Amino acid sequence: MAMRSTDRLRAAEEVVARLRGALGEAGVILPSLRVDPVTAASDVACPLVDLGRCNLDMAMRIVAVLHEARR
Repeated sequence: MAMRSTDRLRAAEEVVARLRGALGEAGVILPSLRVDPVTAASDVACPLVDLGRCNLDMAMRIVAVLHEARR
């Protein structure tokens, strides 16, 4: 049985909250991070996560965090 749209949205919001928390612990803040409203409102199986926009300093912080994680 397929997930209802409210269940898909709730699951997507939970993932976004967990991602926001994990990124925050690494010092990465993406103010535009959200569930994509277009795919959340449609009948797609999984709504997309919109990582949004960030400034150059935050982009460099993301690069540093990813580089450190690869070590």
